[in-house]
Amino acid sequence: MGRMTASSGRRVLLAAPRGYCAGVDRAVIAVEKALEQYGAPVYVRHEIVHNKYVVQTLERKGAVFVERTEEVPPGNIVMFSAHGVAPVVHEEARRGRLATIDATCPLVTKVHKEAVRFANEDYDILLIGHEGHEEVIGTSGEAPDHIQLVDGPGDVEKVEVRDPSKVVWLSQTTLSVDETMETVDALKEKFPQLISPPSDDICYATQNRQLAVKQMGAESDLVIVVGSRNSSNSKRLVEVAKLAGARESYLVDFAHEIDEAWLEGVSTVGVTSGASVPDVLVEEVLEWLAQRGFEDVELVKAAEESITFSLPKELRRDLREEAAALVAERGGAGTGEDSGE
Repeated sequence: MGRMTASSGRRVLLAAPRGYCAGVDRAVIAVEKALEQYGAPVYVRHEIVHNKYVVQTLERKGAVFVERTEEVPPGNIVMFSAHGVAPVVHEEARRGRLATIDATCPLVTKVHKEAVRFANEDYDILLIGHEGHEEVIGTSGEAPDHIQLVDGPGDVEKVEVRDPSKVVWLSQTTLSVDETMETVDALKEKFPQLISPPSDDICYATQNRQLAVKQMGAESDLVIVVGSRNSSNSKRLVEVAKLAGARESYLVDFAHEIDEAWLEGVSTVGVTSGASVPDVLVEEVLEWLAQRGFEDVELVKAAEESITFSLPKELRRDLREEAAALVAERGGAGTGEDSGE
């Protein structure tokens, strides 16, 4: 940062790690590389990551975000977001004669593979997550007949399974660690033979960012979380900050959304950002705070992160040619449906 100083008077505690995780970095770079290699437009099904600034920046470069695969004209390239999609979406793309790039975070892919494996072994799968979230929709679609959603401890009472000796829990990767374990404990009370996934489903980045906020929140009067309102991991950071002892915590997309009234009676402000937030937005918040007397910035470091993921393999192919061939071999642009189906 180049601005760390010893704290005196008003101070800022800056969480580390914060911002982009490896999966988000991979997904954003994948869109940029696709535009660079193939030219605009590159269609992206759903927001590539849950951040308003990132989406708007990529739109200016030529990315076109759609909510449904059917919105993409035949013969084009469509990219699947970091949150993952159900198998039916891959089939929709095939039927629509689209070349695809799968930018699903590898840690989400891991959960998908676990769901398929346990479904093949005929387990009832209890997926802990938030109803309607894209990641939950994608994971559930891998084995819809075996998966039921558990949206927090309050949902446990209504859960029914076929065989209490063959039950496993999985989770959305961006949840609050503490709340997830509270749900797991409640499920284990009801199903003592419940088994856990082979490794943590909540991703390393989510856990690290929550750990930093726990350390920071205990000393902060106010915690500002930079992130979008549709970002699950960003919203969890607000909750974690309050539970850690912060008097108040707010979620903002941009520095100009901060209300100066929040600073009344505040001597220590904690600042962090969700896993889909570029650091330029945090810099703007720090500048905004500095202009109001919060110039001293101390780093609160909870973990080191060095994980990186390789780009989607599809970026090594000529997808424009592949998309044109799909249209040619299946009878022209048409309506996006295979003939005879």
